[in-house]
Amino acid sequence: MNEPAIDLTTVSVVVFDTDGVVTDTARGHAAAWKHVFDAFLRGRSAPFDIRDDYLRHVDGRPRLDGIRTFLASRGLELPEGSPDDEPGAPTVHGLGRAKDRLFVDQVDKYGVAAFPSTVALLHELRHRGARTAAVSASMHGRKLITSAAVTPLFDALVDGDDAALLNLPGLPDPALFLEAARRLAAPPPRTAVVGAALPGVEAARKAGFGLVVAVGRPERGEERGEELREHGADVVVADLGELTVRGRVLPWGT
Repeated sequence: MNEPAIDLTTVSVVVFDTDGVVTDTARGHAAAWKHVFDAFLRGRSAPFDIRDDYLRHVDGRPRLDGIRTFLASRGLELPEGSPDDEPGAPTVHGLGRAKDRLFVDQVDKYGVAAFPSTVALLHELRHRGARTAAVSASMHGRKLITSAAVTPLFDALVDGDDAALLNLPGLPDPALFLEAARRLAAPPPRTAVVGAALPGVEAARKAGFGLVVAVGRPERGEERGEELREHGADVVVADLGELTVRGRVLPWGT
């Protein structure tokens, strides 16, 4: 079996999804969602399941889209409400604000850690001439990258604030990844995308990126790797430490 690798003779830019790839925040997101949804679902439906509901319907999506997608999976619907709704109000915006408050409080209290293997890979890529970008559907993408102290390892960052400003649709639409590649003047076939969420992997494949690497961490279940491949991953690894980097990007290359 071929060793999983990023070949810099075929790609010159690598775009990283943030949650669960760069920062160890996916578990924090999942825990916050479970707290909010379990409170809402009490008396309405079964509790929120992280291994199923979060990974299938919420993970990787913009916050409000995740709420709508999950509720639809349970045959439930809520009024949209407004951004001024009280956190926890029975509206899409109310649940979104409750989750956001929990997650931000957690980040402010405990900070954010970057995966050591991802940091090592970023250093290796940049040493070999590749440019790198971070993408996050979250409005807090910059806060997370800054808190994890990895900002200098990226040439571009596209997050939920950029999506709102540019009116970009969220995952599984590939607009966020395409915007990151555009900022680094790289066509999709010369760009690799590294993700962990099914919508992100699907989006990268849909846009025709040159390489789609998926991180299927063991805690997400053995079946996760197969799902990621079905959604378009070229390579699936349990940790980015399994990846090798081949070749280098010449100074005049694109």
